[in-house]
Amino acid sequence: MLTYLWANQLAKRPLLRDSMFRDRADQFKTRLNWQVEVDQDGFEKDEYDALDPLYVIWESPQGLHQGSLRLLPTTGRTMIEDHFSHLLNAQMTPSSKLWECSRFCLARHAPRHVASNLMLAAGEAMVGFGVTDCIAIFDQRMMRIYRLLGAQPRLIASLGRGKDFVGVGIWTFTSQNREALSQKAGVSVKASAKWFDYAFGSSCRK
Repeated sequence: MLTYLWANQLAKRPLLRDSMFRDRADQFKTRLNWQVEVDQDGFEKDEYDALDPLYVIWESPQGLHQGSLRLLPTTGRTMIEDHFSHLLNAQMTPSSKLWECSRFCLARHAPRHVASNLMLAAGEAMVGFGVTDCIAIFDQRMMRIYRLLGAQPRLIASLGRGKDFVGVGIWTFTSQNREALSQKAGVSVKASAKWFDYAFGSSCRK
């Protein structure tokens, strides 16, 4: 099932929270060998987790993390602005209508539909909060995943090739890619919208 949680709500779901941060350590540190910090509890957390981001999480029937991503408004600090602004050449103007997506994570052996469900749910959050665009930094592996999901971003900057590739892209959640993602996820557009409404209430929509 799909769950939206702000960082300040994670304490209410300790099993889901802990398995998410451990799966992040497994993916980013163990499997991808990124230069990330893993604490004594086996959690991969960074400074942006302390900024009360919104987590989009797919959980198993047992309440364990199977996949997630993190969303932050660009009106505050973001990973791209702090560490990759040299790629942008002033192409990103902070705005409440532009959010950053980061830490796209899939647990080992996660069902194939999880990735498409996460992208669809992130799009629902954009619609619900009146966000027009989402920006992310990604490697070549994620570029392939986005392409397979039918959710390829508009590439606005890149550096390097192959395993050294770093790209910055922007998504605009249109009715066309919403329908395509819903088909990939096996979830109707109506049911997808209910995820957001269940978490935040339909009156929250902008």
